Amino acid sequence: MVNAQELKKGQVIRHEGALYKVLMADYHISGGKGGGMVNVKMRDLKGGHLAEHRFNSHDKIEDLETHKQDVEFLYATKDECFFMNPSNYEQVSISKTSMGPAMNYLREGMKVQMEFLEGNPLSVDIPPYAEVTVASTAQGIKGETGDSTYKSATIDNGLEILVPQFIKTGDHIKVEVETGKYIERLQEKK
Repeated sequence: MVNAQELKKGQVIRHEGALYKVLMADYHISGGKGGGMVNVKMRDLKGGHLAEHRFNSHDKIEDLETHKQDVEFLYATKDECFFMNPSNYEQVSISKTSMGPAMNYLREGMKVQMEFLEGNPLSVDIPPYAEVTVASTAQGIKGETGDSTYKSATIDNGLEILVPQFIKTGDHIKVEVETGKYIERLQEKK
């Protein structure tokens, strides 16, 4: 058990009977005798949905001991993603719903870390940013070259995101995995 004010990004906790991974924890000091508040953004590890909760700083939260293991993404079915431990070739699967938006950025052969609780897979940690290719987008509006005006684009994993007007079909870009937000255009590799 830890005090709510000790929560950190990446921790796995049990709250109201469900398992959550902490995505963000902001501690706010309040005036007076009451102590502070902790605003926590977390992902439900079973259903994959986001939740926000406000704890009193002195609330006791059950934090869980997990271990991480390097795995390699193999393939996905309708409901599950399959990974392999490269050291012993053991395969393990995890439901797509528990992966959240990270599921959309997995590539065959991609090396990631899987988090386990009591031998059972809980979540997969992939990098916060992904490099993708713009599969299709409309022609940019003439005279609009800055980052202030956006247009729709489909990236190579089939998702539709907003990109600046200067982005063209075939460009390589960096996006934030959690939100799908455009970050920057990448230089062409030679």
